[in-house]
Amino acid sequence: MSERTFLTVPEHVAIIMDGNGRWAKQRGLPRTMGHRKGVDAVRETVRAAGDAGIKYLTLFAFSSENWRRPETEVSDLLGLLKAFIRRDLAELHRQNVRVKVIGDRLSLKSDILDLLVDAEERTKSNTALTLVIAFNYGSRDEIARAMTSLARDVEAGRLRAQDISPALINARLDTAGIPDPDLIIRTSGEERLSNFLLWQAAYSEFIFVPEYWPDFSREIFHSALETFASRDRRFGGLVAQTAAAVGT
Repeated sequence: MSERTFLTVPEHVAIIMDGNGRWAKQRGLPRTMGHRKGVDAVRETVRAAGDAGIKYLTLFAFSSENWRRPETEVSDLLGLLKAFIRRDLAELHRQNVRVKVIGDRLSLKSDILDLLVDAEERTKSNTALTLVIAFNYGSRDEIARAMTSLARDVEAGRLRAQDISPALINARLDTAGIPDPDLIIRTSGEERLSNFLLWQAAYSEFIFVPEYWPDFSREIFHSALETFASRDRRFGGLVAQTAAAVGT
């Protein structure tokens, strides 16, 4: 079966992968089984994004608030991340996928941090899809860290406060060098950002789908891309424009 083509393909798609626990509960399974099934959806979505010609795919894998979950669930989530990187990194590398990790790294244990850094290093020269993994990520924390970095430069005399601009803030965010998401998808029927890419989502299109993340399929992804292609994106103007045309 040939890959579907779309009139307009977003350069950057970001996904809030929600509903693993509820998927498992509906089936009388432990929450961990929902997370495990969700990994299959990750693999399918990465392939679908690459096939569609998307250049950046950001997945909200683990938020800075997820540490509050039961210790057993956190342990399983971390184990799944480790397993995904160990098992799938070679295949991602063969597919010319570059891995980029965003989020606070200072509090991470060395076993997790070393895996994430290795994934980035091994794939840094790849030029197809960039897979951005948001791990230990919270947007407010990201913005606060960027502001702290700028404040230190002001205090040291390397920067004048009046010269701080959106472009300078962008350059201090975890997503520096990555275009803002054109499309943000959230699964499970919830309709909120949950502290995800708050700064970067200024002109993103939003699509909320009712399916839980483990049921997210290539067909659902394609439907979201078709809806995106039908949107009239004006970026504050009167005529539809591309993000590149307005410098976003």
